[in-house]
Amino acid sequence: MAKTKTLYFCQNCGAESPKWVGKCPACGEWNTFVEEVVQKEKSASGYISSRHTVNKPIAIQEVEASKEARIIVPDGELNRVLGGGIVPGSLVLIGGEPGIGKSTLMLQIALNLSHKRVLYVSGEESAQQIKMRADRMEHSSENCFILTETATTDIFKEVKELDPDILVIDSIQTLTSPKMESAAGSVGQVKECTAELMRFAKENKIPVFLIGHITKDGAIAGPKVLEHMVDAVLQFEGDRHLSYRILRTTKNRFGSTNELGIYEMLNNGLRQVSNPSEILISQKEGDVSGTAIGATLEGNRPLLIEIQALVSTATYGTPQRSATGFDSKRLNMLLAVLEKRGGFRLGIQDVFLNIAGGIRVEDPAIDLAVCVAIISSLEEISVSSKACMAGEVGLGGEIRAVNRIDNRIAEAEKLGFEVIIVSRFSLKGIDQSKYNIEIKACSRLSEVVSYLFG
Repeated sequence: MAKTKTLYFCQNCGAESPKWVGKCPACGEWNTFVEEVVQKEKSASGYISSRHTVNKPIAIQEVEASKEARIIVPDGELNRVLGGGIVPGSLVLIGGEPGIGKSTLMLQIALNLSHKRVLYVSGEESAQQIKMRADRMEHSSENCFILTETATTDIFKEVKELDPDILVIDSIQTLTSPKMESAAGSVGQVKECTAELMRFAKENKIPVFLIGHITKDGAIAGPKVLEHMVDAVLQFEGDRHLSYRILRTTKNRFGSTNELGIYEMLNNGLRQVSNPSEILISQKEGDVSGTAIGATLEGNRPLLIEIQALVSTATYGTPQRSATGFDSKRLNMLLAVLEKRGGFRLGIQDVFLNIAGGIRVEDPAIDLAVCVAIISSLEEISVSSKACMAGEVGLGGEIRAVNRIDNRIAEAEKLGFEVIIVSRFSLKGIDQSKYNIEIKACSRLSEVVSYLFG
C-alpha cells in the first residue's frame, strides 16, 4: 500500500505546513490553509527527467551566451507583447475571465502556425467542441493536433511520441499529477503540474503556453507562486459585452512588461488592431464639448486616446466624482488644481470622466487632456478635434515634461492632427523643423486655457 502524507497548503500563496495554522506565516492571510493528501511514491512521476549529469558551479566569464532565434508567429500583437516572438523553452501563463477569448486566441495561433507542429491539450472541452471553434474561425492546419487529457503522465507520453514544437495546456487548473492525491485545481496539483511542465520546457527547449483561470478579484487562480514559476504572465482583458480585447503583460523575463496588444472579437475569431486609435478615438460629426485627445504611451507603442468629461451642477448635497479607465484619486487632485490654480468653481459640480474604448491609462501625460476636457464641459466650449496634448500637470499648475515626446508628436502627425500641446521643457533636444504639425509649447495650465478657450 502506498504511503501517504497529509499537508496543509495556503490557498493564497501556496505555502505548506505539516499542521493547520490560522494565519499564514508567509503572506499573512487568515484561514487559507486547506488539507491535502500528498502521495510520496517514486514510481508515480509525471515527467521523468532525461538528465543524469550533476551541475557544477562555473565562472560567469565561462558561460557561453547563446542567442536562440525566437519563434515569430503570424500574430503581430502577440509578438509585441512577448518582446519579439516566442522564446524556445519558455513557460507562458495566460489568464482572463471566462469567455473572454483565451482558448480562441491560443487555438487561432496554433492553426496559423502551419510550419510548426503544435499540440493543443484540452482538459475542459472535447475534440468536437474544439473542431467547431476551428471551423468557425475558417482556419485549418495539418500540424495542429488535439489531445483531450488531464493526467500529466499520459500527456507527456503523447508528447514524447508526437515531438511537438509548441505545447498548449487548456487549462492548468484541470491537470492532475500522480504525485498528488488532491483534486484537480488545488494548490498542490497546480504547483506540481506547473513544475513538471517547467522542467519539460527547459530541458527540451519547447515553449509551453498555460491557460489559467482567474478569481473574482481578477487575479490568476491558484497560489501566487504559480506566477513566480513561469517566465511570462499575460492578462487577457476586456468587457464581454464589447468586441475589443486587450492583451497585457504583467511579467516577462524576455522583454518589457509595458507592452499592449489589442484585438477585436469577430464571429470568425480575433482580429488584430494595428491602429488602436480607431477604437480609442470615437467617430463623431463636429466638435463636442467635454472631449479632448491625449497622447499616451503603452510600452513602445504611442496611442492617441479620447478623454470624455461631463460636468454638471450637483443635484444632491455631495458632488459626485466618477472615473472610468482613470485613477479616481488623481482625478480629485486635478480638480483641486483647477479650482485652486485655475479659478474654476468645481466644488459644487458633479464630474464624470471616461476613457473611450474601455482602456485603462496610468500615464501621467494625459493629465493635461483630462483638465482640458473638464474645462470644456464646464464652460460648454468645444475643443478642436484636430488638437491633441501631452503633459503632466503639477500641483502648482505647471505643465511638466513627459518622456519620449518625439514618439507622441510623430504619432499625432501620422494621424492627421494639426496641433499638439506639450510642455516647454519636453522639447529640449527635439528638432521641431522635421515635423509638419504645429507644436505649441506651454509651461503653465493657464497658457493652455488661454490658447484653447481664449
